[in-house]
Amino acid sequence: MKQGISVIIPAYNESRHIGATVRASYSIPGVTEVIVVDDGSEDETGTIAGAVGAKVITLPRNEGKGRAMAKGISFASNGIILLLDADLGNTAVQGERLLTPLLADKADMTIGIFPPVAARVGLGLALGLARYGTWLLTGMTFKAPLSGQRGFTRRALKGLEPLLPGFGVEIGLNVRAVRRGLRIREIPVQMRHRISGLNLSGFYHRGKQFWHILLALIYLFREG
Repeated sequence: MKQGISVIIPAYNESRHIGATVRASYSIPGVTEVIVVDDGSEDETGTIAGAVGAKVITLPRNEGKGRAMAKGISFASNGIILLLDADLGNTAVQGERLLTPLLADKADMTIGIFPPVAARVGLGLALGLARYGTWLLTGMTFKAPLSGQRGFTRRALKGLEPLLPGFGVEIGLNVRAVRRGLRIREIPVQMRHRISGLNLSGFYHRGKQFWHILLALIYLFREG
């Protein structure tokens, strides 16, 4: 296993942002590969990602965030894994902040905390369910339980697999990391990404997220 850093970016219909996100990821010191998992996109996400130097894995249909992450991780060749969302754009460079404690052997999993934003309808419900549900299962309160910006040592990440599907993936990582005694650090980052709008599409997205989180919590309760 190489000692470099692999960035994994699950992406679905992110042609507007993926190019800048990949370029910013490559600017992080130590990053030797950026893997974009094109999760059944209907736009040019994969083509653009490949044009700016990413290794692109194309899924034939949309399989959801958790499975896209797992596919990307299976192709990573380095000992440090950095997971980033596809819509971060130039702010993806802030991923470097998540790597410092891992490289210094002061953490096994790091989580990026975004600057505060005004709560949107539905988002607060999903976040509240994630935070309270994680606390019920572990006794630990996460500031950013749904953050997709995460760093891991490869050894730590192997102990958290298999990843849960869909938008339940972060809840699975949270709960299993605590149960396995991993060193977890949440780190403020100056990142920005798209927030679902107050429209039918946005409400559908947040409703789906809430449902996936609930299913993940039930699964993890039974998993013990």
